Amino acid sequence: MTTVAAPQLATGHIGLNVSDLDRSVDFYRRALGFEQLTASTDGDRKWAFLGAGGKLSLTLWQQSAGTFSAETPGLHHLSFQVDTIDQVRAIEAALREQSVPIVHDGVVAHGEGTASGGIFFTDPDGIRLEVYAPTGAESAPSPSGEAPTCGFF
Repeated sequence: MTTVAAPQLATGHIGLNVSDLDRSVDFYRRALGFEQLTASTDGDRKWAFLGAGGKLSLTLWQQSAGTFSAETPGLHHLSFQVDTIDQVRAIEAALREQSVPIVHDGVVAHGEGTASGGIFFTDPDGIRLEVYAPTGAESAPSPSGEAPTCGFF
């Protein structure tokens, strides 16, 4: 019997349902610096592909109503990694300029004594988002103690 090695998987693009495509595209472009790669705003099938450097990262589908529910199974939060904690702080400043509320009031460590950490906030539909760096948050508070901060917001 031959053993086949499991493929090395990596996350591809993320697809999110949104209630207002124009509003969401504007948010992700202004808040996180995504470029609109392509879109369709004709008829009932409205969508947009967002990314950077021509690489698709996020697809927005206008096919929902209401707001994100943290009460039902499914997506917990969407996380974006940057290289440094200074980049996290720059995004935090851009979000504050747009009056986007930041959970935990700023940069927090992922857990007590860990180097990784970031900021947590929501998009216009209430989808929970995170921007983090793998190092640099050693001196930041950890609101959840030893439990992962990103798990309890």
